[in-house]
Amino acid sequence: MEIEKLIGETTAYDKKLTLEDKKPKSWLKSVSAFANGKGGILFFGIANDDTLVGLTDTQTISEKISEIIKMRMDPIPQTDLEIHEEDGKRFIILRVSSGVETPYYYVGDGSRVAFIRVGNESIPAGAVELKRLVLRGSNKTYDSLSSCYSYEKYAFTKLRSVYRQRTGKELLEADFISFGLMDNEGMLTNAGALLADESPLRHSRLFCTRWNGLDKTSGIMEALDDKEYSGSLVTLLQDGEKFVKNNTKKRWKKVPDGRMEMPDIPERAALECIVNGLIHRDYLELGSEVHIDIFDDCMEVYSPGGMLDGSFVQNLDTDHVPSRRRNPVIADVFSRMNYMERRGSGFRKIKDDYRRAVNYRPELEPKFYSDTTSFWVTLYNLNYHVAIDRIGTKKQSLENEKTVVLKEKQLFQNEKTVVSKQKQLFERKVNELQVSTITKKKIMQLHEQFGNNIIFSRADIMRITGITSSPAGDLIKKMQSANLIEFVSGYGKGKYRFKENSAN
Repeated sequence: MEIEKLIGETTAYDKKLTLEDKKPKSWLKSVSAFANGKGGILFFGIANDDTLVGLTDTQTISEKISEIIKMRMDPIPQTDLEIHEEDGKRFIILRVSSGVETPYYYVGDGSRVAFIRVGNESIPAGAVELKRLVLRGSNKTYDSLSSCYSYEKYAFTKLRSVYRQRTGKELLEADFISFGLMDNEGMLTNAGALLADESPLRHSRLFCTRWNGLDKTSGIMEALDDKEYSGSLVTLLQDGEKFVKNNTKKRWKKVPDGRMEMPDIPERAALECIVNGLIHRDYLELGSEVHIDIFDDCMEVYSPGGMLDGSFVQNLDTDHVPSRRRNPVIADVFSRMNYMERRGSGFRKIKDDYRRAVNYRPELEPKFYSDTTSFWVTLYNLNYHVAIDRIGTKKQSLENEKTVVLKEKQLFQNEKTVVSKQKQLFERKVNELQVSTITKKKIMQLHEQFGNNIIFSRADIMRITGITSSPAGDLIKKMQSANLIEFVSGYGKGKYRFKENSAN
């Protein structure tokens, strides 16, 4: 396989012109970060500008790499060394596997540091991230750890009541141990503490706001309704569901065989988002809570903690995301109460609920977005800017309504065709540029994300592509030289937009 192609297919990698055996931290921090994360590859013999320089005496360098890893890494991660030859030049490819004995430390210079990967940089793990790595390495989760709170001092009236209502069974004291809510010494686990009526954990809170308008700064009266809830996760779920119902509308109209309900936000989708926000949030993130923000045109649910494996949900096929649970004890209890399924189909259920709705249009597909520390879901108001007949006004027949829907679908298909042609023209122009294949892929990635309408900055480029500030600046210069983007004024410094004629 060609090195350039391998780099393009690798999500996490680092390049070194040569082995710096006198300064091993310069490359071992990447080994540590890859082992603490999803794995990655180090290429030796490649310059920062992607020039394939090559190495001399690769056999000796390979032996030094193996020796330094054994001396400077604790524990020693699983690695694989390969000597690769291309165009008469020799390179070393060091593959680092995702580790199970985290954290993996670099030991040297009188320090012991675990690194993590953020974008394409390896940085020291902070206190919270280090706790996550320790838990992962010990095969434990936050919700399974024993707390300092005794079971006897707390009531579980709400949990018992809802459990009985939804399962038809009584929640016995023995169940608290078998479900992982209490240890054998009678102390609550963190999961148990989060489910107590008066949860002693301060970060068991939910913030809900109904904003006046389309954003958080719409006018004189910014919030129409504002609530802060605390207590048991079961209570938070019910309070959140009630807040959404009170601040959204459910329209309806008569049809030949009864009436058709048209809620602003499909109820099952809203419930699924709240459940996931409370259950899968990162409870190691103190000082942050789950938020429900309702605007005129949509509802957003924010939850502390990104995807458990470090991936970005916006880059995944959300119909086929495998189930990985940050808080498996809490998730199991809610699964037993039939609030969620064990096989992890939440994303698909949310989208399916929307697709079955009366006023669904493809542009209103729910949006999922995450970064390393946060997760957002956006549910669009299906009735926003949709005219609904009231009782006593002119009634439309179902056939007319179907005709309108078909016309809208046709218009959408025509628009898709135009967009597809523009995309093909843009790809053709990018492929003609005298830049590396990796640069071309990054440009296409940005155009796919922003299109011709969204204004972006260097920071946005760094977030989308995973590159650091300096390479992002170089990428901007290359796109400007190719006449692909234009500077946008009036939105602060350093704002750009793809030109509408960039595909021509």
